[in-house]
Amino acid sequence: MSLVRSVRSIGNGKLYFPNGHNDNSSLSTSIYTKNARGIMYATESSSTDSYDPKYLLDSPSPSEELLNISPTDALGNPFHQRHSSSFQPSRDYNQGSCDSGDFVNQSPDSSEYNDGRVTMKLQELERVLFDDNEIEGDDVCAHGETMDIDDEWFSQIRTVLLQDSPKESTSADSNISSSSSYKEISVTAPQTPKQMLFSCAAAIQDGNIEQASSVINELRQMVSIQGDPLERTAAYMVEALAARMATSGRGLYKALKCKEATSSERLSAMQVLFEVCPYFRFGFMAANGALLEAFKDEKRVHIIDFDINQGSQYYTFLQTLGSMPGKPPHLRLTGVDDPESIQRAVGSLNVIGLRLAELAKDLKIPFEFQAVPSNTALVTPTMLKCRPGEAVLVNFAFQLHHMPDESVSTVNQRDQLLRMVKSLNPKLVTVVEQDMNTNTAPFLQRFAEVYSYYSAVFESLDATLSRDSQERVNVERQCLARDIINIVACEGLERIERYEVAGKWRARMMMAGFTPCPISRNVYDSIKTLIKQYSERYTAKEEAGALYFGWEDKNMTVASAWK
Repeated sequence: MSLVRSVRSIGNGKLYFPNGHNDNSSLSTSIYTKNARGIMYATESSSTDSYDPKYLLDSPSPSEELLNISPTDALGNPFHQRHSSSFQPSRDYNQGSCDSGDFVNQSPDSSEYNDGRVTMKLQELERVLFDDNEIEGDDVCAHGETMDIDDEWFSQIRTVLLQDSPKESTSADSNISSSSSYKEISVTAPQTPKQMLFSCAAAIQDGNIEQASSVINELRQMVSIQGDPLERTAAYMVEALAARMATSGRGLYKALKCKEATSSERLSAMQVLFEVCPYFRFGFMAANGALLEAFKDEKRVHIIDFDINQGSQYYTFLQTLGSMPGKPPHLRLTGVDDPESIQRAVGSLNVIGLRLAELAKDLKIPFEFQAVPSNTALVTPTMLKCRPGEAVLVNFAFQLHHMPDESVSTVNQRDQLLRMVKSLNPKLVTVVEQDMNTNTAPFLQRFAEVYSYYSAVFESLDATLSRDSQERVNVERQCLARDIINIVACEGLERIERYEVAGKWRARMMMAGFTPCPISRNVYDSIKTLIKQYSERYTAKEEAGALYFGWEDKNMTVASAWK
């Protein structure tokens, strides 16, 4: 289940601002920017105030490259720095320095080094590897405090894990050298929760189950889902590591899905996430703006959405289209969605179509809806029923990362889908995705990606919602936790959250025959205007024709257009 699988849900009219920020009522109404062509871009929060509630559904809304190091390089052999052509230190680590020449081929037990020198070098290495300056002095360990994880969510997780927990390793050949290295670091200098997470991940990668179990038990006493952002991130990630170690990622993921909150609760949680983390909404705005510009000079337009969900993206889209001067073109919208999706328990594709058609009628837009209840991988051109004289537009919003690629199966459904879409000769294709590499990255690098990305999400929540807010707990538990568990604990076909960075999407799209179509400056400027009304910590930038939206210096979502 994607973090933003139904992020297109209609807002509830309740707006959120950074702590201490004065409420700006202008966000509760649409902000339109008209360009030279008369196109008006809606840059609003999708508040329900702007259209009749009868169109709404009580629908569910499920959801730096770091050091490319091997487990042994990361912690199992802390005295040897990797010298690979793929080594790409991130900007987070550039402030540290470590002369690997002092450490190569040395052992922590070597008599050539006294304890003071070993301690100094270990601490220096830890700073380089983990860059924990931002939490220095605030480490829970340093204060000797413990925080219990007594939340019901964790009780559910532990119940599942205990059923399949592995026996402690007693094998004589179970990575003894790696284990001693972990212990040496732990004894020499107390570790922060972040460092312990990475130690645990490396131990699991090395098969050192006994060491990993010990670290997990320590972490569970140190972190809490009610702590600061880094603590909350660690609290969820430690359970994901426990699931991976117990080889129960699949079972745990399914068990959590069986314990889904009610549809209304999940919808509420996703709407809160949508309001307080606008970098997701900005992605949809960018896609809508690009699609609207493609309407120019067209009399009949056919939009194909491969993950329409509850169709919420198109409420704002239709409103904007209806506000444009002149007679709108005839719009045919094809919605593709898996008939077995949990969304369908709330409203079928036909019901969604009727709601959208009713809104289009009120806005005097010639409209037609076509439902394609099918797994995306099974969709064929014939099922889409494209007609002569139609301008075909395709929208992939937070959907492509769910398609397995060549790293999962020789079928390569991801590229197969793109080639099929290219055969439709579309006028425009829009792609919106989260910007992180969890697809082909090896486990430790993927773990680092998840930590970097989701810690930024947790920090952005901290800027708006109080730490004791039940809304925030619901958002983190119902919208973020499952993604973290799936990416960290699952492998193969069971790992469905397979995100890629913008550069990889660009290469993949071009190999499928597409060429970049830069999103216009008008769209970018409209979203920049809205960002300023939220917080200066939210960012937007244009690069190679794509729009990047983020939190501080971290890119979170990317929107691009292709033809």
